[in-house]
Amino acid sequence: MQSSELSFSISPSSGVPIYRQIIDQVNALVVSGRLKPGDALPSIRKLAESLEVNMMTISKAYARLEVDGVLTRVRGVGMVVAEPDIPTAASVKERQAELRPLIEQAVLRGLQLNLSNPQIIAVVESILRENRNE
Repeated sequence: MQSSELSFSISPSSGVPIYRQIIDQVNALVVSGRLKPGDALPSIRKLAESLEVNMMTISKAYARLEVDGVLTRVRGVGMVVAEPDIPTAASVKERQAELRPLIEQAVLRGLQLNLSNPQIIAVVESILRENRNE
């Protein structure tokens, strides 16, 4: 996968620091298999420009991912996905467990807004349609 195919999305008003949002998205892409060992990430400058954030924010995220062993620096290439230390992929259940608290929070907010189950599901399906790259 080339870095130009990656799509990151940040929400400055979410309360989650932007560098943390980037870390979470890279981790999710790696766990899901959309990013594989050896895949290059966008350069710090390119990603900062596309997200309209400070380069130091991207640098901080990449540095944390490097310390965590998710990314590795390759001279002349930039940051690439590292080979896993232990070749174990997260199961679907593990990924669903990671997603559940986020979905639960959104569903509860929908119920507070007096939306019906089909209305909440319609929002989720709409977001899926907008973000699927298949």
